[in-house]
Amino acid sequence: MKKYIGIIVAEVEEMQAVRDLMSKVHEISICNLKIFKGKIGRKSYLLVRSGVGKVNSARTTQILIDKFCLDYIINLGSAGALNDNLNIGDIVIGERLVQHDFDVTAFGRDKGYIPDTGKFFESNSKLVEKYKNAQISNQKVITGTISSGDIFCTDTAMKEKIKKNFDADCVEMEGASIAQVCSLNNIPFIVIRSISDTPNGKNHIDFNKYLKIASKNCAEIVKISFA
Repeated sequence: MKKYIGIIVAEVEEMQAVRDLMSKVHEISICNLKIFKGKIGRKSYLLVRSGVGKVNSARTTQILIDKFCLDYIINLGSAGALNDNLNIGDIVIGERLVQHDFDVTAFGRDKGYIPDTGKFFESNSKLVEKYKNAQISNQKVITGTISSGDIFCTDTAMKEKIKKNFDADCVEMEGASIAQVCSLNNIPFIVIRSISDTPNGKNHIDFNKYLKIASKNCAEIVKISFA
């Protein structure tokens, strides 16, 4: 059976950036999801836009796993910087993922701890090694911790809290839920994020301004690594 690499994105701009790299594209529809089959270099890919948030991304991940034979799953997209050394367009390769808004501390657990699965989800180490060596002009590529939650983080106090609690480098809304579903299904995964903004009370403006740059850089790292 043919194996695919699944790429999950949340935003239209992120999808278009990857779609522009693909050849021999064929569109199919499954469960109201538009899925693009195609090639990047010599590899066969499935590209799908989940929509924003953990429920949408988890649902989409499970559909891909159920319907296709997958080599692994990549989650690409934008993120807000928590690491002060990151600038617009820089790349974070998620060595580990955490859901910063999951809270069962009332039962004596750490913030982010999920019963039966734990606190952190580890990306596939071979994929981390492969992607972290990519070079993008004038942009840093680091490995680190990516935090996810169903909140577009604009508050500086929340930014500092997430950074402190999880030693996180960036914050977004899908990666850790994709990581959880992949882990439960024993599917290798990697989450790659490019910085579009920094939580500062006005970062929704930066997000809209720089989303295309972040999307392009995430797509470029796939092209560099696998073309």
